[in-house]
Amino acid sequence: MMTNTTDPSSKKNQEALFTRPTSINPDAPQVELRDIRKDFHGTTVLHETSIEIKQGEVIAFIGPSGAGKSTLLRCVNYLETPSAGEILLGGEPVVAVADKPTRAELNALRREVGMVFQSFNLFPHLSVLRNVSLPQERVLGRSKAEADARSMELLSRVGMEHKAAARPTNCSGGQQQRIAIARALALEPSVMLFDEPTSALDPELGAEVLKVMQELAKSGMTMLVVTHEMSFARRISDRTVFMAEGRIVEQGPPEQLFGDPQHERTRRFLEVVDR
Repeated sequence: MMTNTTDPSSKKNQEALFTRPTSINPDAPQVELRDIRKDFHGTTVLHETSIEIKQGEVIAFIGPSGAGKSTLLRCVNYLETPSAGEILLGGEPVVAVADKPTRAELNALRREVGMVFQSFNLFPHLSVLRNVSLPQERVLGRSKAEADARSMELLSRVGMEHKAAARPTNCSGGQQQRIAIARALALEPSVMLFDEPTSALDPELGAEVLKVMQELAKSGMTMLVVTHEMSFARRISDRTVFMAEGRIVEQGPPEQLFGDPQHERTRRFLEVVDR
């Protein structure tokens, strides 16, 4: 149970959680996937997949395990190199040669595209403050003082400034995930990816994280979220994408997809999980 009284949804904390970026080409989608395919050991786990995401849009990816949702997300920032296809940000290809990204291209891409994982991936030997500050120093070239100031600002906005001196191991799972969100935002990305951010948390702790994500969505961040939280997909997403067997089966506004799914596979999935 949280003892901190800081509310991430308060008016003060909503301000400057995120500053809306300017696209390279304002008329282009913020993110575009063109015929992305991913093979593992000769098996195709993500078939030719294309999707466009507008700036400020929140997309929820739902579907059964093994549907290719997390693989798709990991291809967006090249944690998995696509076997074929092209990824564009603001109308520009993120790499010159799709299957051979350079280190400079990857660094530039991961500065633009932040990611929050299921397992937090915080450094256990560093304080919460250093977990958020260190990437800024190394990637953005900020001084320690500048990085620490920005870190405290972000920790405050996710309700975690009171844990700045603590180690991540002394924080709950929900607190660690909020720290991970602050760390990702510290690099000032234009797009945020969330891969099942609440799957390792109990409902109460998961609600803390979803609340921060909701405020981030309200502030205009482009977000791609793989989630098993149907309530989040219903309430927060602008568009819900249902995937199965490595393909996008159906997509649309959440009220349409949940209320009147057009594909039998979607209906069968929702009958089980959306009760």
